[in-house]
Amino acid sequence: MEQGKMAEAESLETAAEHERILREIESTDTACIGPTLRSVYDGEEHGRFMEKLETRIRNHDREIEKMCNFHYQGFVDSITELLKVRGEAQKLKNQVTDTNRKLQHEGKELVIAMEELKQCRLQQRNISATVDKLMLCLPVLEMYSKLRDQMKTKRHYPALKTLEHLEHTYLPQVSHYRFCKVMVDNIPKLREEIKDVSMSDLKDFLESIRKHSDKIGETAMKQVPGAQDLVDFSPVYRCLHIYSVLGARETFENYYRKQRRKQARLVLQPPSNMHETLDGYRKYFNQIVGFFVVEDHILHTTQGLVNRAYIDELWEMALSKTIAALRTHSSYCSDPNLVLDLKNLIVLFADTLQVYGFPVNQLFDMLLEIRDQYSETLLKKWAGIFRNILDSDNYSPIPVTSEEVYKKVVGQFPFQDIELEKQPFPKKFPFSEFVPKVYNQIKEFIYACLKFSEDLHLSSTEVDDMIRKSTNLLLTRTLSNSLQNVIKRKNIGLTELVQIIINTTHLEKSCKYLEEFITNITNVLPETVHTTKLYGTTTFKDARHAAEEEIYTNLNQKIDQFLQLADYDWMTGDLGNKASDYLVDLIAFLRSTFAVFTHLPGKVAQTACMSACKHLATSLMQLLLEAEVRQLTLGALQQFNLDVRECEQFARSGPVPGFQEDTLQLAFIDLRQLLDLFIQWDWSTYLADYGQPNCKYLRVNPVTALTLLEKMKDTSRKNNMFAQFRKNERDKQKLIDTVAKQLRGLISSHHS
Repeated sequence: MEQGKMAEAESLETAAEHERILREIESTDTACIGPTLRSVYDGEEHGRFMEKLETRIRNHDREIEKMCNFHYQGFVDSITELLKVRGEAQKLKNQVTDTNRKLQHEGKELVIAMEELKQCRLQQRNISATVDKLMLCLPVLEMYSKLRDQMKTKRHYPALKTLEHLEHTYLPQVSHYRFCKVMVDNIPKLREEIKDVSMSDLKDFLESIRKHSDKIGETAMKQVPGAQDLVDFSPVYRCLHIYSVLGARETFENYYRKQRRKQARLVLQPPSNMHETLDGYRKYFNQIVGFFVVEDHILHTTQGLVNRAYIDELWEMALSKTIAALRTHSSYCSDPNLVLDLKNLIVLFADTLQVYGFPVNQLFDMLLEIRDQYSETLLKKWAGIFRNILDSDNYSPIPVTSEEVYKKVVGQFPFQDIELEKQPFPKKFPFSEFVPKVYNQIKEFIYACLKFSEDLHLSSTEVDDMIRKSTNLLLTRTLSNSLQNVIKRKNIGLTELVQIIINTTHLEKSCKYLEEFITNITNVLPETVHTTKLYGTTTFKDARHAAEEEIYTNLNQKIDQFLQLADYDWMTGDLGNKASDYLVDLIAFLRSTFAVFTHLPGKVAQTACMSACKHLATSLMQLLLEAEVRQLTLGALQQFNLDVRECEQFARSGPVPGFQEDTLQLAFIDLRQLLDLFIQWDWSTYLADYGQPNCKYLRVNPVTALTLLEKMKDTSRKNNMFAQFRKNERDKQKLIDTVAKQLRGLISSHHS
């Protein structure tokens, strides 16, 4: 029983808890419902809770349905009423529309009839008044119509006269009418319109002459007179007259001059690529000439539209800008033919404008500047010509097999040699082909210089001076550089150098003929006080001297190459019986080389030979004394002596004629005396006579002797040559030490 009560109490308590949870679920935010649900599942009565929850949900659904049923009938009734109202409203709208249509239809005829009646009465009244007034106004209207026709047909000056009659004669008679007042008010506008239209014609005229300046100038430069006939100047004259009548002449003059100044600046602005072709320059000049032909005609056919001061101002500006443009663009030109064509074009340009009275001295002065530019382009062109000639030359005497070929060469180059003429064919000229080619190219250069001087209004003396100065530049700079470049080439041989010396000798002799050539074409005698002399002889002498120096250098280099083959055994004890192979080959080379020098001037051949011998002697001395040779024997000295004797034999043989007695042998005197001293071991004589002017070993320096002696100290025991004068090793060593000591004493006393 008690258990039943306890169960009932627990059931009530659980039911109360479930009720509380349900109320909390209904009133709590869903985000916070988690803890509440957790408390249900933590207990053991969640099944009963779910039953209560389902019951509560069904109760809420019944309440919602009950509420919807309660309000639904009112909503349906409202919609039904609204539909009834819409039908009635549509009926009312249709009735209003129908009534309006009937009203409009019934009243339209009445409105039309009333409007027609009103218009008829107004027209009747207006026609009557108009007929009366037209009789007064018709002359004014006719005059105004005439004015309009004149303006339409662009007869502006007659229109201006008609406007004057209308303003002062006709309009005052009917001035009380409104349209007359409009006309009066419109008269200034008509005048402005006439001004504007005439100004428009002037602008068209200015634009036309701007476009056709090229054609006008081209015609003027071809035939000069009549070029202005290509232009219809009537728009200018009409506009000037109209503005004069209207009292605005000054305005017109200022406008015209301002616009023409602008056009002048455009005309004077050269295109950036003008220097590329002659047509670019021609078009530029044509436009300038065309501009000033027009201005000159305006100057002479109008009274004061432009004046001389205005024209002079424009011309000064044109001159400065044209000269500046030509200076700039001509400097880009590297083609002498284009520069020459430009010069001819400038001369035509200047002569054309001079006919119209424009001063052109500055243009001719500027042509002298372009002449320098032309000269530079010629020099560059001829530098290439000379380079090709010199590069393609075979540097061999020109062979001739017939009289015809001989005369052809002599015709190209002034050369006379009686002995050569007597020789039978085939024979050879002493010079190679570059001599007549270079000579003829110098003449071609002179012709090219002469072409530029034509039509420049220069005196013969000025032309002669110009040609000579340009030719001197060709000789002293262009040809000289070309020759120097050939001479300094790495691969040039002695044969080529010899031929260059021969060639330049003949070219030097031809300079007098170039002088005569210039004299013949300029008619200015060379004896004239201010005549410039040609510097060709200097050019060819300098080239010849450079070639000579190159020969000396080349020979020395060849000698050095042979000496590099020297292979002495400085420790040998054997006595040789012949000169070294390398030296024999060197002497053979020198003999064959000097045999080629037969056509050279004697002094050149002698200097080359002496230079070669001196260089050989010096090189042999350096070879003997060089630091790398630490020891040597008398046997090695004996072999060296044989080589020096071979050199002396070469010198005595006279490889080049012209040396006196043993002059060439003196190149080897230092070596000879040094070797004799050591081989003969003649120290007593050397030490006793040292310092005497006639001593036997005058050319032996004690320092050189001591250096060589030091190299022999450690080798004396190996050298059997000492056996003849030594009793034992100690005596021999003592003797060398004694000589060395005495030599040091000589050196010390000499320095002190």
